[in-house]
Amino acid sequence: MSPIDYLQFVLAPQILNGLTLGVAVVLVALGLTIIFGMLDVINMSHGEFYAIGAYAALALGAAGIGFWFLLVLVPILMIPVGMAAERLLIRPVFDSKDRHVTTLLVTFGLGLIVEDVLKVIFGANTQRPPTPIPGATEWFGILVPNYRLFLLAVGAVIIGGVAYVVYRTRLGAMVRAAAFDRHMAASLGVPVSIVYAGTFAFGVALAGFAGVLLAPIYSVFPTMGRDFILLAFSVVIVGGMGSIWGCVFAGLLLTQVQALASLVISPIWTDPIVFGTMVVFLMVRPQGLFGRLGHA
Repeated sequence: MSPIDYLQFVLAPQILNGLTLGVAVVLVALGLTIIFGMLDVINMSHGEFYAIGAYAALALGAAGIGFWFLLVLVPILMIPVGMAAERLLIRPVFDSKDRHVTTLLVTFGLGLIVEDVLKVIFGANTQRPPTPIPGATEWFGILVPNYRLFLLAVGAVIIGGVAYVVYRTRLGAMVRAAAFDRHMAASLGVPVSIVYAGTFAFGVALAGFAGVLLAPIYSVFPTMGRDFILLAFSVVIVGGMGSIWGCVFAGLLLTQVQALASLVISPIWTDPIVFGTMVVFLMVRPQGLFGRLGHA
């Protein structure tokens, strides 16, 4: 095989697959990093909220609701779910001395419960909703599924929109102020408790949106959240726990490393490479590449 053929038919498709996976992981990790940057809470149930979004889309789609409406409806339905979780589980232990450990255990337990409930309601079998945009487009001799192109476009819009809200609006300024010093923000009139609940709910809504968007590609099954969240946590740690741009950069970087590494080594070693990179960052630069939301 000539170098041009290798570039066109082997390397380029892998880069495209890595880019698609990167956008998918960033969409899941965005809510995770916002919740950590705002509340300083490691939400171990975030993957299950992603799964709830996918299953909600599956159930509502079976009831006759169209995919395009589900992209809007499911995140809206996830907002009260997120607010209830923050009010009932996070807030009661938020001011405890061992808050990090307590909230980690509480959300981990919530994730296990949600996973079992999904198994009871929907069964353990893998399901896959139909692709809303069929067909493929040829780019430089490479057939690219149209829905993956749609995923890249929507992912870029969502990422840009979230970054704009956080860094360029009054609401984002209140979020960053509360993340930096909640007592000072409260003294300046910022409704910190409402901002906290809203931020947690927003992160959960993002996870639900990602579940709807990614279900036609990655299928729907009860443990889908657990499988995806490991890579999302690696992205958050490498990028900086709480940094939106760090999340985007690390997500695209790590998934490209994973995709390209699979060309030269067995695919079973690609995950250890990603997690090994995360461990190195924890040892060398524990704050990640870009630092935290309230400090960026």
